[in-house]
Amino acid sequence: MVRKNPAIHQVVVLAVPDVVLLDLAIPAQIFGHRDEADRYRLTVCAERRGPVPTTTGGPLYAEAGLSALDRADTVVVPGYEPMDEPSPRTLAALRRAAARGARIMSVCTGAFALAAAGLLDGRPATTHWEDAAELAARYPQVLVDPDVLYIDDGQILTSAGVCAGIDLCLHVVRSDHGSEAAGRVARRLVVAPHRAGGQAQFIARQVPPQGKGLSATCVWAAERLSEPLTVADLARHSGYAVRTFSRRFLQENGMTPQQWLTRHRVAEARRLLEASDLPVGSIATRCGLGTATNLRIHLARDTGLTPSAYRAAYQGTG
Repeated sequence: MVRKNPAIHQVVVLAVPDVVLLDLAIPAQIFGHRDEADRYRLTVCAERRGPVPTTTGGPLYAEAGLSALDRADTVVVPGYEPMDEPSPRTLAALRRAAARGARIMSVCTGAFALAAAGLLDGRPATTHWEDAAELAARYPQVLVDPDVLYIDDGQILTSAGVCAGIDLCLHVVRSDHGSEAAGRVARRLVVAPHRAGGQAQFIARQVPPQGKGLSATCVWAAERLSEPLTVADLARHSGYAVRTFSRRFLQENGMTPQQWLTRHRVAEARRLLEASDLPVGSIATRCGLGTATNLRIHLARDTGLTPSAYRAAYQGTG
């Protein structure tokens, strides 16, 4: 008999009937990829082992039944349509997993299953912006926020529509293993390594025409975080006037250019605190935050920790 490594985190994805395959594929690709085999083991379960209907027409095969949730360190519930209440057995299994301290996550409309189980009562939560009003109406005790990508409320985490599940799963990898590990996964997926959970969902906004977006300017700025970049510098690179650039940037990124710069600078500071022994002042300079004091202020807002405490948490020096 193969004995499981207790150090490997057990992730169980619960497939509710009419599961959205893309929502399920996201945690499967991130936590179940062979490159993560020394960190995570992924199992797909359903109320009964076997085929599960999906929104794409073809069934998905669940390798385990609900008993898998009793062994999970993390439970992920992907979206499903329509958002009918799951069976009493499924809801009871979710409650048991939460009661013993498992981390519970939802992608997109998977939040409806968590709400039906009572796990979101009194908690902030999000889902796809199109379904947020329905979630709030059906479960008024849930504090629904339709304007964010994901919410980490400690044991319970929820994400917005479809690809926001990537951001949530990367956030979990970052929380478990640091920015370097999350960055490696992001590079494999060819996605942005970090979009903060508070970033706005792109509600009813047109996608910029190819070649007209500001992604090239974002890449350019990310490579020059140590420089004293201004909004005028970014606008000049993009070829737009400052006011036009600022308006377009907000539309495309859900935040102002200055907020975007600050978030990326703090993210880089966190990476360097995790992966290097550089003095805090040197890290502040490299990230464009200026001084050690300024870095401490921004890091405290982002994580609630001092630089030394944050470094100790990831390097095991505390």
